[in-house]
Amino acid sequence: MTTGKNYIGQTLKAAGNSTYKTVNPKLNIENPTSFFDATEAEVNEAVNLAWDAFKVYRKVSGEKRAAFLNAIADEILALDQELIDMYTMESGLPEGRANGERGRTIFQLRSFAELIQNEDWRDNVFDAAQPDREPLPKADLRKTSIPLGPVVVLGASNFPLAFSTAGGDTASALAAGCPVIVKSHPMHSGTGELVASAVIKAAKDTGMPNGVFSNLNGNGVDVGTALVKHPKVKAVGFTGSVGGGRALFNLAAQRDEPIPVFAEMGSINPVIITPKAIENRSEALASQYAGSITLGTGQFCTNPGLLLTIDGDKTQDFINDLADKTVAIEAQCMLHPKIKAGYVSHGETVSSQSGAETVAKIEDEVAPNYAPSQIVSVSGKDFLENPKMQQEVFGPFSLVVKAKDESELIDIINGLEGQLTGTIIAEENEYAQLHDIVDALEDRVGRLIFNGVPTGVEVCPSMQHGGPYPASTDSRFTAVGTNSIKRWVRPVSYQSFPKELLPKAIK
Repeated sequence: MTTGKNYIGQTLKAAGNSTYKTVNPKLNIENPTSFFDATEAEVNEAVNLAWDAFKVYRKVSGEKRAAFLNAIADEILALDQELIDMYTMESGLPEGRANGERGRTIFQLRSFAELIQNEDWRDNVFDAAQPDREPLPKADLRKTSIPLGPVVVLGASNFPLAFSTAGGDTASALAAGCPVIVKSHPMHSGTGELVASAVIKAAKDTGMPNGVFSNLNGNGVDVGTALVKHPKVKAVGFTGSVGGGRALFNLAAQRDEPIPVFAEMGSINPVIITPKAIENRSEALASQYAGSITLGTGQFCTNPGLLLTIDGDKTQDFINDLADKTVAIEAQCMLHPKIKAGYVSHGETVSSQSGAETVAKIEDEVAPNYAPSQIVSVSGKDFLENPKMQQEVFGPFSLVVKAKDESELIDIINGLEGQLTGTIIAEENEYAQLHDIVDALEDRVGRLIFNGVPTGVEVCPSMQHGGPYPASTDSRFTAVGTNSIKRWVRPVSYQSFPKELLPKAIK
């Protein structure tokens, strides 16, 4: 049952008068519950509670923190169909997607629980003392990683579970020993409150300090801004738009004590398809990429929004086939009226540029929040001359660029903004000719894919989900996989310290 209130630590509160409602995008109506925007006093109370909790939680053993994470997973599962129904009502996404995303959320929590059962994840380093070394003795030096402090997580619009209240950012920060304050995404605040109730119950049952977790509502930017500017907040996790992520990054940098913002933002995920690949398997590639472009109504950060190839005899036939197959897939519901409006606006921006040709678009009238898929093509020359062609269109849209030769293709890749992924579709007998393309793409992306699709992000230690700006604010870190825990800690060296005073990890 949802109340619309804020979890300030373990207590539900609603001190303010400003409220909002979520939307059922399929029915295009507001959902019944009114959610209360957190007040400035409630923001301060949540952060102060988190700061006090940090003094205790940072010293809680890995085994106990792991039990907490596993308990969160258990409590989310215990919400059962109530959570699934709320998810689908607020997102327009199907029940199968809800179940899959819940499963990923549970897997993430349990993966971090397993990781912190021992202290190896801290990258501990030991350098033994050498008192007899000449000309100067060497002191005993040991290095470990310690948690930063309270972390603010801003929920993502397109993943109501896996990148939101108890998603990857929250799970990794709690695993690291950092209390978390979630600013719930206003598009799915009901889902957020249900998950928050599971986290709070798990915290109580496992004896975690009050304030280790809070969940705040906010329909505008005020709550997020207040959290990021609060001096007791020490790091921020964000998944969303370039504009939103950059605004948070700037706020954090302007503080008296700047703090890191780990933001995953825009990406059009370039896909390079060689003419030989088109010649040998044009129809299969068109089917594969029509499915990838429209998967989840194109509302993935790894949606293939840009296809690059060298113009050849069969290039236009492939583009036409891709377009026909894409628009043949039935229009699907988007997450929210604002998401639909952004999709239409950004799609029009790209398709209206000089040299752009709309190859195919669903022309039939669709329901209010459903997305008409679209394929647009342009020459390599026109793409290079117009930065607006790199506009991310969040939805079932892809731009196909026809380079005149490999040199122009390399220029296009080199001129791209930073991306989460880059894909190469090629034949085995072309491997020797691909090195320059690989080198150029490697400089622009965080993950390279060969003969596959970028949609789908495996949760494992080798996953890199981040890339050069604006894909993320710090390309050295990943937002997915167990290595994402490194965002919430910092290294500290201890020199000539008595064993009794050393952290457990390096005693």
